[in-house]
Amino acid sequence: MSTAVIEASAVEKVFHQGKIDVQVLKGVDFNVAAGESHAILGASGAGKSTLMHLLGGLDHCSAGEIKVAGRSLAQLSEAELGRLRNRHLGFIYQFHHLLPEFSALENIAMPLLIRRQSRAMACAEAQDWLVKIGLEARAEHKPGELSGGERQRVALARALVTRPDCLLADEPTGNLDQQTASQMLELMLDLNRELHTALVVVTHDLAIAARMQHRWHMLDGVLSQES
Repeated sequence: MSTAVIEASAVEKVFHQGKIDVQVLKGVDFNVAAGESHAILGASGAGKSTLMHLLGGLDHCSAGEIKVAGRSLAQLSEAELGRLRNRHLGFIYQFHHLLPEFSALENIAMPLLIRRQSRAMACAEAQDWLVKIGLEARAEHKPGELSGGERQRVALARALVTRPDCLLADEPTGNLDQQTASQMLELMLDLNRELHTALVVVTHDLAIAARMQHRWHMLDGVLSQES
């Protein structure tokens, strides 16, 4: 029986803009089991990225409950949230968010160093991931010396180096050309199968969505599953 990695129940999010309340999410229910892959589609402004921030514990919901690995995010301190994210979740975005002053290897090793793993062990793990993503020859290159596709592959390795239960990917191929985006998708799916890491992808790309096990549509803050 599959184990729930993320459980979202009746989640609402309201943003306060002066005297105006803007409800972005309206009673969202969304569960992710170990090893599953999900795509969330929808127009810009529909609430997709807001939901991803909430699922990742980067923001707090206005109502409802989100659990990650069985723990309610609302009951955790910021320090506990940080540890939970580091242990159970990986993140990748449309923009790579790599640290420009560090090499590809150092960027990948960073989450392990934050865990207080020894530098030698963290760098050895990072080197293994550079091999997995086909960039072992670029270990010492900084982000500014890598192509857009290479930077995204490094960002993916950094997200997965801790072997999280779930990878949250927000438009991960949005800045890539079609061929590079296709290669990135295949890499994500290969690692999903190899590591049994659940995958939640926000995307506008119907070809990417078609490769996921489950497809969802966000419209005006309401999430519905494709039948």
